[in-house]
Amino acid sequence: MTKSAGGANEKGNNRHWLGYRAGGLHVEDVPLSAVATAVPTPFYCYSANAIRSAYKSLASALGPSDISICFAVKANSNIAVLGLLSELGCGMDIVSGGELERALAANVPASRIIFSGVGKTRAEIARALEVGIHQINVESAAEISAVAGVARALGKRAPVALRVNPDVDAKTHAKITTATKESKFGIPIGEVADLYAEAKAMPELEVVGLAVHIGSQIQDMSPFRRAFSTMADLVTFMRERGLGVPRLDLGGGIGIASEDDAGPDIAEYAMIIAETVSHLGCEISVEPGRWLVGRAGLLVTELLYLKGMQDGCTAILDVGMNDLMRPALYDARHPVLALHEPRTDQAAPSYTLVGPICESSDKFGAYDGLGELREGDLLAFDCAGAYGASMASTYNSRDLVAEVLVEGGRFRTIRSRQDIRAMLRLEQAGTWQLPALKEREASGIVQRAARPGRR
Repeated sequence: MTKSAGGANEKGNNRHWLGYRAGGLHVEDVPLSAVATAVPTPFYCYSANAIRSAYKSLASALGPSDISICFAVKANSNIAVLGLLSELGCGMDIVSGGELERALAANVPASRIIFSGVGKTRAEIARALEVGIHQINVESAAEISAVAGVARALGKRAPVALRVNPDVDAKTHAKITTATKESKFGIPIGEVADLYAEAKAMPELEVVGLAVHIGSQIQDMSPFRRAFSTMADLVTFMRERGLGVPRLDLGGGIGIASEDDAGPDIAEYAMIIAETVSHLGCEISVEPGRWLVGRAGLLVTELLYLKGMQDGCTAILDVGMNDLMRPALYDARHPVLALHEPRTDQAAPSYTLVGPICESSDKFGAYDGLGELREGDLLAFDCAGAYGASMASTYNSRDLVAEVLVEGGRFRTIRSRQDIRAMLRLEQAGTWQLPALKEREASGIVQRAARPGRR
């Protein structure tokens, strides 16, 4: 018999894949303790069927509106995860040339890729045009000019959509709010129509529509309604000026449940889209990231030491802020599960969970309900499938964390742990080089070297 774990569910995104059996935490039909025997901690573990279920739930909710789904690759850029989603028909929303290469390596058709982001290089733009992606979301007049210049040099026509900043507060954490007037993202809404007309006059550009993205981990649906209604009004205004808007990219940002919070209602999200923009006749796309993978992943760690403190017991783990950045960066809190089911009839202390990094910010929070912990026990941070491994680093020269995918009764490593030996190989010193003679003369190096008696 399986006992569910991990708190409440989002509406339309169940958690049947995670639970306790015979006292041990399982992902699908695999005991996590067995994975931890084969793969050193810490490691990320994802459920393939949880990802599939999330995608199908969202596609079903959006289906009546015929909306394209493009996964926000920045949430989880592992090519096995991208490939799994692509097999379901999902497109990709990328924000760098590296993410483009990951999507292509995962066999995602270039025609299903949207390139977002505020600082694309000309080399990244060129590569995107060479492979034939669906569209480039441009965020400034300067970027429009750059895309046109690259397209001209390649003899191609670039499909572009203008990203609008509608000045809508997403009511989420300040560091993941992207559509207020103080934000670096997008074109101020009052400037969009004129800039759109200017771009349409450039022969190197095919101006295909508008895009918007207001933030991430959004729980309250009302900012979506305001933003999408604003976009609908803008499209109507532009069409009255004779400016066609065939596509509308609504971005992503829908949040996931956390502990006792049931999370946003996907049916309500779909209804808002239908009520605000479906009448426009545009090709509509959305770009969820966290909602598709966030609750499909766990981060497994070993308890290294228990340390008595004035305010209680501190548990020092082998996972650090370099492996899971979100608590330090966004003040995020992840549910924590013990791999061995805690006894409910046993009084247990509260534990403050911290990592080994030499930073006071390497702290995950205080937790109850974990049972009585001992050194060597295994724990799992829940809701870690998004912005976990993709944000991980090797700070403090720690190994880059491994990733594992579970499907049914089997599992496999989908990113190997990068240890210090592999890192040191990347730091083999190259040969010394001198700048070209012309540059040396301009910098004064040659003249200084020629002065007699100078050392």
